Amino acid sequence: MILLRRPASGRLFCPEEGSIAVDAFSFYYRPIVHSSGNPKFNDKLTKDPLIKERLVSAAPVEDDSSFELKLRPQRLSEFIGQKKVKENLAVAIEAARSRGEAMDHVLLYGPPGLGKTTLANIIANELGVHFQPTAAPLLQIKGDLTAIVTNLQEKQVLFIDEIHRLQPVLEELLYSALEDYKLDIIIGQGPSARTHTLEVKPFTFVGATTRAGLISAPLRARFGIVLRLEFYTPADLQIIVERSAEILGVEINDAGAKEIASRSRGTPRIANRLLRRVRDYAQVRGAGKIDEPTAKAALQMLEVDQYGFDEVDRRLLLTIIEKYQGGPVGLNTLAAVLAEEPDAIEEIYEPFLMQIGFLDRTQRGRVATQLAYDHFGITPARRQSSLF
Repeated sequence: MILLRRPASGRLFCPEEGSIAVDAFSFYYRPIVHSSGNPKFNDKLTKDPLIKERLVSAAPVEDDSSFELKLRPQRLSEFIGQKKVKENLAVAIEAARSRGEAMDHVLLYGPPGLGKTTLANIIANELGVHFQPTAAPLLQIKGDLTAIVTNLQEKQVLFIDEIHRLQPVLEELLYSALEDYKLDIIIGQGPSARTHTLEVKPFTFVGATTRAGLISAPLRARFGIVLRLEFYTPADLQIIVERSAEILGVEINDAGAKEIASRSRGTPRIANRLLRRVRDYAQVRGAGKIDEPTAKAALQMLEVDQYGFDEVDRRLLLTIIEKYQGGPVGLNTLAAVLAEEPDAIEEIYEPFLMQIGFLDRTQRGRVATQLAYDHFGITPARRQSSLF
């Protein structure tokens, strides 16, 4: 094994090879620029490669893409859950088809792993048009966006993921394309520069984001349909698990599917990921069939408890309860104790714990709730009343 030491220059040096291996900052952090123009760290959780490898993380990992491709529904009737979203899309799609026009632009927002990309693909399939996917971080210059938009076919669906990370200069270029189906580009520089208008065929623009608050108001106003995706119910997740198991050729009963669904944190991506791990366990240590005892044994080995907590979640809650008597404890203090980044705690670990009522975020700091004490079987310590 080759060890990497980190000198004062901030770069990792490989003593056995005698050469610089990798830049430390670029390995752990990838700076981006949001639509506001301020540098931010990548909210797709690429700050630390270990974060993306969490089994219960809703962020996609490298081996998810090929697996999810087989499981994604292709039609609106196959899509499970999100009843209100499906109803709104069904009406808009049918209206656009009956008029023979391009559908209104759609903004899909919500937590990661809930099916925004899948819905964008379904819209194209239902309309019977081509689907052109891309991601905002990949679009760096005007030429990138201009090439994509000018090559779109009539009524085609253009899908841009992480739309809140689109650079402001590209946003302004997109405004006229979304409203008037025209692109205004500047040719040349200085006094000889001139404006040229390119006609664009009518198309449907679908944007997806996990951070709707970071989208600028002018861009948000261009979307005719704005839909929020909610977390899935255990019943919907159970149907998703059973459907995925059928596609993968895995035998599973209702109790086994229910056990996996109940620990999936309301997210289909996590449910499918857990199904893969339980499938491996059933084939190696079981009879090849996923039932309730097999699912429980596999998830216990993976350290995913009945609430979908992993080791990081439990360590965060136990730190607040045992070291700080349940809180309040400041974010920076908690980050120092856990050896985690404050942004990671605030944006990755805390939201789910707050949604299910195990953690409160107050002005004084983080506080563990009674549900957290009950979960770990700990009796809250009686606090001494203040003398002042």
